[in-house]
Amino acid sequence: MDSAQDPSVAAEQARLRLHEEIERVRTGVEEMLTEQGDDAAIRQELTEIKRYVKKRLRKSEARTEKRLGKLERRIDQVEADRQHAEWRIHTNTEAMLDSLLKEVRAIADLLTRSR
Repeated sequence: MDSAQDPSVAAEQARLRLHEEIERVRTGVEEMLTEQGDDAAIRQELTEIKRYVKKRLRKSEARTEKRLGKLERRIDQVEADRQHAEWRIHTNTEAMLDSLLKEVRAIADLLTRSR
Protein backbone atom coordinates (compact mmCIF):
# COMPACT_ATOMS: atom_id res chain seq x y z
CA MET A 1 0.00 0.00 0.00
CA ASP A 2 1.51 3.35 -0.91
CA SER A 3 1.81 6.14 1.65
CA ALA A 4 -0.98 8.18 0.00
CA GLN A 5 -3.49 5.47 0.93
CA ASP A 6 -1.95 4.40 4.26
CA PRO A 7 -4.46 5.12 7.06
CA SER A 8 -1.64 5.61 9.57
CA VAL A 9 -0.09 8.39 7.47
CA ALA A 10 -3.46 10.07 6.92
CA ALA A 11 -4.25 9.90 10.64
CA GLU A 12 -0.87 11.38 11.54
CA GLN A 13 -1.31 14.23 9.06
CA ALA A 14 -4.79 14.96 10.42
CA ARG A 15 -3.43 14.89 13.97
CA LEU A 16 -0.67 17.37 13.06
CA ARG A 17 -3.16 19.71 11.37
CA LEU A 18 -5.44 19.52 14.41
CA HIS A 19 -2.59 20.34 16.79
CA GLU A 20 -1.53 23.27 14.59
CA GLU A 21 -5.09 24.63 14.55
CA ILE A 22 -5.44 24.24 18.33
CA GLU A 23 -2.16 26.07 18.85
CA ARG A 24 -3.22 28.84 16.45
CA VAL A 25 -6.52 29.35 18.29
CA ARG A 26 -4.82 29.21 21.70
CA THR A 27 -2.26 31.81 20.64
CA GLY A 28 -5.01 34.05 19.24
CA VAL A 29 -7.06 33.83 22.44
CA GLU A 30 -4.05 34.55 24.61
CA GLU A 31 -3.16 37.57 22.47
CA MET A 32 -6.73 38.82 22.73
CA LEU A 33 -6.68 38.40 26.51
CA THR A 34 -3.37 40.24 26.75
CA GLU A 35 -4.80 43.13 24.72
CA GLN A 36 -7.90 43.31 26.92
CA GLY A 37 -6.02 43.02 30.20
CA ASP A 38 -5.98 40.23 32.74
CA ASP A 39 -9.43 39.04 33.62
CA ALA A 40 -9.27 36.14 36.07
CA ALA A 41 -12.68 34.76 35.08
CA ILE A 42 -11.75 34.67 31.40
CA ARG A 43 -8.40 33.05 32.20
CA GLN A 44 -10.14 30.43 34.34
CA GLU A 45 -12.63 29.70 31.55
CA LEU A 46 -9.77 29.44 29.06
CA THR A 47 -8.00 26.96 31.36
CA GLU A 48 -11.16 24.86 31.63
CA ILE A 49 -11.61 24.92 27.87
CA LYS A 50 -7.99 23.83 27.41
CA ARG A 51 -8.54 20.90 29.79
CA TYR A 52 -11.73 19.93 27.99
CA VAL A 53 -10.08 20.10 24.57
CA LYS A 54 -7.10 18.05 25.75
CA LYS A 55 -9.42 15.42 27.22
CA ARG A 56 -11.50 15.21 24.04
CA LEU A 57 -8.37 15.12 21.91
CA ARG A 58 -6.91 12.22 23.93
CA LYS A 59 -10.17 10.30 23.59
CA SER A 60 -10.33 10.99 19.88
CA GLU A 61 -6.73 9.90 19.38
CA ALA A 62 -7.36 6.73 21.39
CA ARG A 63 -10.39 5.87 19.24
CA THR A 64 -8.42 6.62 16.07
CA GLU A 65 -5.52 4.41 17.20
CA LYS A 66 -7.95 1.61 18.07
CA ARG A 67 -9.60 1.86 14.64
CA LEU A 68 -6.21 1.94 12.91
CA GLY A 69 -5.16 -1.14 14.84
CA LYS A 70 -8.28 -2.96 13.69
CA LEU A 71 -7.71 -1.87 10.09
CA GLU A 72 -4.08 -2.96 10.18
CA ARG A 73 -5.03 -6.36 11.62
CA ARG A 74 -7.71 -6.75 8.92
CA ILE A 75 -5.20 -5.80 6.19
CA ASP A 76 -2.74 -8.37 7.57
CA GLN A 77 -5.48 -11.04 7.57
CA VAL A 78 -6.51 -10.22 4.00
CA GLU A 79 -2.87 -10.44 2.90
CA ALA A 80 -2.46 -13.80 4.64
CA ASP A 81 -5.67 -15.07 3.03
CA ARG A 82 -4.44 -13.90 -0.38
CA GLN A 83 -1.11 -15.68 0.04
CA HIS A 84 -2.88 -18.86 1.14
CA ALA A 85 -5.24 -18.67 -1.85
CA GLU A 86 -2.28 -18.23 -4.22
CA TRP A 87 -0.54 -21.23 -2.65
CA ARG A 88 -3.73 -23.30 -2.91
CA ILE A 89 -4.22 -22.34 -6.58
CA HIS A 90 -0.60 -23.19 -7.36
CA THR A 91 -0.81 -26.53 -5.55
CA ASN A 92 -4.12 -27.48 -7.18
CA THR A 93 -2.84 -26.48 -10.63
CA GLU A 94 0.33 -28.48 -10.11
CA ALA A 95 -1.67 -31.55 -9.02
CA MET A 96 -4.01 -31.18 -12.01
CA LEU A 97 -1.08 -30.92 -14.43
CA ASP A 98 0.62 -33.96 -12.86
CA SER A 99 -2.61 -35.92 -13.27
CA LEU A 100 -2.97 -34.83 -16.90
CA LEU A 101 0.66 -35.77 -17.59
CA LYS A 102 0.07 -39.25 -16.15
CA GLU A 103 -3.01 -39.65 -18.35
CA VAL A 104 -1.13 -38.50 -21.46
CA ARG A 105 1.71 -40.94 -20.66
CA ALA A 106 -0.79 -43.75 -20.16
CA ILE A 107 -2.39 -42.97 -23.53
CA ALA A 108 1.05 -42.78 -25.17
CA ASP A 109 1.98 -46.15 -23.64
CA LEU A 110 -1.24 -47.69 -25.00
CA LEU A 111 -0.61 -46.26 -28.46
CA THR A 112 3.00 -47.49 -28.56
CA ARG A 113 2.04 -50.99 -27.38
CA SER A 114 -0.69 -51.36 -29.97
CA ARG A 115 1.76 -50.81 -32.84
